[in-house]
Amino acid sequence: ISFNAIDSALSSLKNCQSYINSGMDVATQVALDLVESFNDEEDVNNMEKVMLEYATMDRELNHYIKAFEETINQVKREKPENLPDLENLAREKFLEMESENSDSDLQRNEKYMYFKDQLKEMKKQYRGNDTIEEIDEDIAVTRSQMNFICPITQMTMKRPVRNKVCGHSYEEDAILEMIQTQKQKKKGVRCPKMGCSHVDVKGSDLVPDEALKRLIDSQNKK
Repeated sequence: ISFNAIDSALSSLKNCQSYINSGMDVATQVALDLVESFNDEEDVNNMEKVMLEYATMDRELNHYIKAFEETINQVKREKPENLPDLENLAREKFLEMESENSDSDLQRNEKYMYFKDQLKEMKKQYRGNDTIEEIDEDIAVTRSQMNFICPITQMTMKRPVRNKVCGHSYEEDAILEMIQTQKQKKKGVRCPKMGCSHVDVKGSDLVPDEALKRLIDSQNKK
């Protein structure tokens, strides 16, 4: 197997990662749909199993890519007289990585963590508010609507993003503009949510808050 063949194979494998990511995005949306429509908990749990299967594939693919990249770099660095069997060398590295696998690896998968976070928020809103609403529906609705307001624009959010560090949500365009403005001044951005102590908001820490967006859209339809 040649260097060119490996480079071509690696390129194809990296394309496969985008398919895995898309599959995980779809699984997340389906799980949120199930919670929103009050489906059986077992159906939601099945989607979590699907996410873990995707996370397993992602880990295996990453190990495979890393094994071949390390093999190529090693051979180029050592420059042996006779080119070794690259495929066997890469396979040995791959099996070594796989032997160190643990369930905690899957739990740390970024998209799986996002799935769990959004699912938790969705369940909290759709299944955790029943008791509150029975006591006083007006208070419950008012409390929910307060969470819909962006701390920057003071308006109902249309495209909320969630800060992975402090857990607060903002209107996407508003927080990105704030980050860009402060960056030009060479200053950090403090979380605009009153009382929050987080002083270094970064664009890379923001993820779409799909659960909150669904709640806002649902409220707007009433």
